[in-house]
Amino acid sequence: MAASVSAGCSLPSITAGKIQIPKQSSNHQSRSRSRSRRGFTVAMSMEAGIGVMGTKLGMMTYFEPEGKVVPVTVVGFREGNIVTQVKTEATDGYNSVQVGYRRVRDKKLTKPEMGHLNKAGAIPLRHLQEFRLPSVDAFEPNQCLVFEELFKEGDLVDVYGFPPSHISAGGIKRHNFKRGLMTHGSKSHRALGSIGAGTTPGHVYKGKKMPGRMGGTKTKIRKLKIVKIDNELRIVMIKGAVPGKPGNLLRITPAKIVGKNIPKN
Repeated sequence: MAASVSAGCSLPSITAGKIQIPKQSSNHQSRSRSRSRRGFTVAMSMEAGIGVMGTKLGMMTYFEPEGKVVPVTVVGFREGNIVTQVKTEATDGYNSVQVGYRRVRDKKLTKPEMGHLNKAGAIPLRHLQEFRLPSVDAFEPNQCLVFEELFKEGDLVDVYGFPPSHISAGGIKRHNFKRGLMTHGSKSHRALGSIGAGTTPGHVYKGKKMPGRMGGTKTKIRKLKIVKIDNELRIVMIKGAVPGKPGNLLRITPAKIVGKNIPKN
């Protein structure tokens, strides 16, 4: 039986055991060349202001002077938050400030990393992150960033972190599925259940919500309020929960508010 092919399809022809690939039209070749010549421009989002890095210590209950109970996350600061590099449009094509955090021993870093930090006159630092800003005139290498000079109590901040990674999480934990009956002879308690029909379609549709890896990706919680800044203990209390477990790295930046520190367009 001969197979019929529509006029819009182009299949390779087989002659003498060899496959001949049809030549592309001149229009297609010109489009592909123009696409390769055009290139792509990747635009990074601007921060509302310079930020800092900290270490999550845990959660606790904070009592406000009026007696209101507020759940807060306690964030501590190790030695660091030092400017290690200032990038400008003239040298790098964009404006940003690179900040280092958490002092470590020299042998914990590679020679290229040590050379990069020595160039700025900074101490050995474990973590390096960039904050892209409209202007970097107020910053210089080896400048120390102090949290209480950048933020004050009552400010709103965006907190970035990495939640714990689960190698294999079930459907209930990963997708908030409902469990089955625990009594009356039920054999399905936390099982996933049916994942599709048998003969038709005969396979599992792509995108089906099933057990699998969960967490371990960068997560941002927006517009959290700074409740308390303690300079003696070098801690900050932020209202609510933030991603990650105690001991994880956090990135704290001013909250982006359209019309206030972010233009409407």
